[in-house]
Amino acid sequence: MKVIRVGAMWCPACIKMNKYWNTVKEKYSDIEFSEFDLDMDEDEVGKLNIGNILPEIIVYKDDKELGRIIGEKTQEQFEKELGDLVDKEC
Repeated sequence: MKVIRVGAMWCPACIKMNKYWNTVKEKYSDIEFSEFDLDMDEDEVGKLNIGNILPEIIVYKDDKELGRIIGEKTQEQFEKELGDLVDKEC
């Protein structure tokens, strides 16, 4: 399973959610986590079909997209939405 986060250094919601991101990385240590910056990683981000709202988190299993978490969330919302996606196919 793989989780990709796309954000930007100038994005207040992305900055706020950094601590949540670090928490879930520890909780799901068996999952591969990657991060891309909208401005600095244009080639990688261009392949992901990212919309206008950041951050955007994409969950994959066996190279199949399971879902996306888009926009600012509370820690509880983020952990629940991510957990639902992770549990969806596990």
